[in-house]
Amino acid sequence: AYRMEDAEYAILVMSSAAGTMKEAVDIMREKGEKVGLVRLKVFRPFPFEVLQELFKNVKAIGVMDRADSVNTMGGPVFNEVRSALYDLNSRPRIMNFVFGLGGRDFPLSDALYIINRVKELKEGKSLDFVEYVGVRE
Repeated sequence: AYRMEDAEYAILVMSSAAGTMKEAVDIMREKGEKVGLVRLKVFRPFPFEVLQELFKNVKAIGVMDRADSVNTMGGPVFNEVRSALYDLNSRPRIMNFVFGLGGRDFPLSDALYIINRVKELKEGKSLDFVEYVGVRE
């Protein structure tokens, strides 16, 4: 966990994109934003209790997936995180960002975009559950 001690909203990522996202978190922290980062190092066994503890005080979470799922809404990490947080008394709002499809790079501009979208979610804006980042339309 990175800068989660007073975070109001957070990003969860499981890949090399964590380095880029860490830089984006630092930029937003310098602007006074209370954003944190959690890097998921293993998918199984899934760390349900650890994530419940880390996210118990945040209002919104952006979960990043490098893969989409054809049979559910959102990527595999997103669905596991939603399941892990379902029973929390004060459930944070959660959104999935599918990125890096087809081996696309993950630039700092995309990381900052994701943080700003999660900030909007924290502030109560109604957003789709899943958003694709860095793909052509």
